Amino acid sequence: MKDLSRRSAVGALAIAGLAPARAIAESPFTVFRTDGCQCCQAWVAHMEAAGYRPRTVIVEDLAAIRLRYKVPADLAACHTAVVHGYVVEGHVPAEDVTTLLRQRLEAIGIAVPGMPAGSPGMEQADGSRDAFMTLLLLEGGRRRIFARH
Repeated sequence: MKDLSRRSAVGALAIAGLAPARAIAESPFTVFRTDGCQCCQAWVAHMEAAGYRPRTVIVEDLAAIRLRYKVPADLAACHTAVVHGYVVEGHVPAEDVTTLLRQRLEAIGIAVPGMPAGSPGMEQADGSRDAFMTLLLLEGGRRRIFARH
C-alpha cells in the first residue's frame, strides 16, 4: 500500500472542508496591483497578519488582469488577487477568503467592489466605516451576497 503524503493528506482535508488554517494560509496567493497604491499595501499587510503569504506583482494594466480572471467591470477595485484558483477582487476581509477556501464553492471568486471606508486596507483614522458586502462571483457575470460587514 502506498503511503499517503502530507500534501495528499492536506488536499484530502481541504476537499472535505476541514483544511487546517495553516494549510489554507499557505495556499498560492498572488496580488496584482499598481505601483504606489498605499491601500493595496495595507490590504496585503492585513492578509499577512491573518497568516497568508501573498506575493505582490506590480502591473500597469489591472483591467487586463480583471478580464483574464473574469471580474465584471462594475465590481472593479484597486487590486486583484488570485488564491488557490479563486479571484479575490478588492478589499475583501481575510476571514472571507478563508471561508471561501474552506467551502470550496463552485465560483470564480469573491469581491468587495470599490473602496469602502473601514474595509481591510481602508481603515479610517477616526474609526469610521461604511457597511459593505463581499460578493460571490459566479459564471456568466452572476453574483450573490457572500458576507455582510
